[in-house]
Amino acid sequence: MPDFKILLHEPLLTLIFLFHRYGMNCLIQFEDFANVNAFRLLNKYRNKYCTFNDDIQGTASVAVAGLLAALRITKNKLSDQTVLFQGAGEAALGIAHLIVMAMEKEGLPKEKAIKKIWLVDSKGLIVKGRASLTQEKKEFAHEHEEMKNLEAIVQKIKPTALIGVAAIGGAFSEQILKDMAAFNERPIIFALSNPTSKAECSAEQCYKISKGRAVFASGSPFDPVTLPNGRTLYPGQGNNSYVFPGVALGVVACGLRHITDKIFLTTAEVISQQVSDEHLEEGRLYPPLNTIRDVSLKIAIKIVNDAYQEKTATVYPEPQNKEAFVRAQMYSTDYDQILPDCYSWPEEVQKIQTRADD
Repeated sequence: MPDFKILLHEPLLTLIFLFHRYGMNCLIQFEDFANVNAFRLLNKYRNKYCTFNDDIQGTASVAVAGLLAALRITKNKLSDQTVLFQGAGEAALGIAHLIVMAMEKEGLPKEKAIKKIWLVDSKGLIVKGRASLTQEKKEFAHEHEEMKNLEAIVQKIKPTALIGVAAIGGAFSEQILKDMAAFNERPIIFALSNPTSKAECSAEQCYKISKGRAVFASGSPFDPVTLPNGRTLYPGQGNNSYVFPGVALGVVACGLRHITDKIFLTTAEVISQQVSDEHLEEGRLYPPLNTIRDVSLKIAIKIVNDAYQEKTATVYPEPQNKEAFVRAQMYSTDYDQILPDCYSWPEEVQKIQTRADD
């Protein structure tokens, strides 16, 4: 039987061959690996090649973008939040790490930021002393009694933000939603699992149980919800497609050698900045999907600007007009016409040609 580790590395080794074959502008994006393997491969290759894991870093970026937009509604800082995750896999851990980075940027020490994040996996609340915790989970294990029931955990922790990424449909029960609304004036509730059947709660359940006070986002699309008072809310969908096109474009355009987590925090900030006050009033935490090309352009321009300022870009000379530089490298779906161009000759020229022939 072939060695599992060899089989596991074979797809990436193929991509690494392409990297060496086509040069430093080859960007490797990988996803859909098991939790432990995904982190191991990312940590092994992230500082050797130009690569990122979309399940870990892309999901984290779009989730943090939603949180940053939500803060404009709750009127406080990310470092003021207590975040509880239903799930402790790649997505949850990736989001948790990026939240810590964002809190650090606000001035909160890393140790204190970590204490504001709690995770629940299939065996319950992740606490110190619990057996069989991976290294990634241990970082977020706190001194606390072991608990298994999510409703009881919510009542004990009293989070300001509840994020579901465990693909357990209906995990956010009516009682949990009521408790979140009781603990917080504007509870942040993200049901990010997909497909829709795996969503932790529906937009309608969340909005109606919280009487429209919840700040909601989902991983699956939900229809608008009209409240008893006639107000209609449009739930935002946190889709990774907001992230990876702009990241890839920016990285390749300026020739970045490595893709750091800072890039994904920057991307989250850019996405959140594209959400208007009108969008927030309607309950939207993400810009319209039909503007995703413009959003991707802004992400790429920001990455390129930062790369040249930080002296990490490798494409020289530095372009003076960064926007034009990036636009010129965007893929176009337009095609040239099949038939050759036709030109009409001026009548005066034709007359001269006719006289000459005579």
